[in-house]
Amino acid sequence: MTNDKPRFKWQITAINALLIVLPPLFWAGNFIAARGIRNDLPPVTLAFYRWIIAVIVLLPFSIAAFRRDWRKYREHPWLILGLSITGITAFNTLIYVGLQTTAAANGLIINACLPLMILLLGALFYGQPLRLRQSLGMLLSFGGVLTIVTRGDLHVLTAMSFGHGDIYILSGLLCWAFYTHWLKYVPAEVSRVGLMSVQMIVGLVFLAPFYGWEVEGGGVANWNMHAFLALAYVGIIPSVMAYLLYNACVDRMGPAPAGMSIYLMPVFGVMLSVFVLGEMLHWYQLLGVALIFFGIFVAGMMPKWRRDKV
Repeated sequence: MTNDKPRFKWQITAINALLIVLPPLFWAGNFIAARGIRNDLPPVTLAFYRWIIAVIVLLPFSIAAFRRDWRKYREHPWLILGLSITGITAFNTLIYVGLQTTAAANGLIINACLPLMILLLGALFYGQPLRLRQSLGMLLSFGGVLTIVTRGDLHVLTAMSFGHGDIYILSGLLCWAFYTHWLKYVPAEVSRVGLMSVQMIVGLVFLAPFYGWEVEGGGVANWNMHAFLALAYVGIIPSVMAYLLYNACVDRMGPAPAGMSIYLMPVFGVMLSVFVLGEMLHWYQLLGVALIFFGIFVAGMMPKWRRDKV
């Protein structure tokens, strides 16, 4: 009996750690893929076909839950509509539009503002306390992101310029912040797999007119193997797996801890560049990663993970 209890606690921590770690890992690849094929696929085209692939992949696994929960969907039409528009129609589309013109470094810095957005929205609109410890932890992690992006040189930050592409990304992140908070209002008995399919279908309905507008405006897709492979990745890994894991993370730990996971995206960027691309590991990258993890620790995430139940 005494040997089972510590193992039980370790399993809880491991599950929650995976929920924190895997979505930003998958989404880091999404940013890279979108930036890499920006000359092949227009942004709305990329978003539209991404969600078509995601629906095709997820629907066989969600049809039973959809049939069981459809009455519950009808009880919360505005919630379903809000989640679909912010999380599916708007968020990634605005990110893809912004990545057409903004630099990758700008995108990383703006993306690092998301946890603070989630925290501030919770304090302003949803009655969540704004704790000093959380705010300090976020500032430390944000400093870690800046250290990595600027290569430890503040002159790089002052020389950066921000344009309309950055505004699109910021708007997309604001949509995601609302999406994160609204997830907490979904009844616990509603299947997240079925709900995800509903969000994708509704989101596609609202995205279709913008796709038609882009095509009519001359947005031509250059279909090649590179584009197909990137589209397959963003349609399956970030769209299905990352979303389901992130939704589960919000359910188990709340919006603020889930939002803190966004700070791990540049960490994975550093790791992938070293182990996959064979790049050198620099001191500013180590310092930035250390600040990010220290910020998460200061924010008090780890004690909360251990209090959760399986």
